[in-house]
Amino acid sequence: MLVRVRGSLDGWAGSAELVEALTGVADGGVRRTVVDLSDVDFSDSAGLHALLCGQRKHDQAGATLVVAGPLSANVRRLFEVTGTLGAFHFANDVDAAING
Repeated sequence: MLVRVRGSLDGWAGSAELVEALTGVADGGVRRTVVDLSDVDFSDSAGLHALLCGQRKHDQAGATLVVAGPLSANVRRLFEVTGTLGAFHFANDVDAAING
């Protein structure tokens, strides 16, 4: 399953919808979900929280969640400063995430 996110991922736009999408996918029995963040130019803690919730649901379902880039500098920095790089599987692009 591929989930594409565009624009901003923050408390105002996109984060609640991402939680719903990732929860629904995990509950639907998929084995691998790819979250394409290559078109996200900004994310704050709400966006990170959405991804962490999605990761937790996938872990509970025995599924894999992969975050695909390339990530913008702002988004990459969010993972770096919060120490959450190790919480996710990352791929350089969608093709690598799907085939990896």
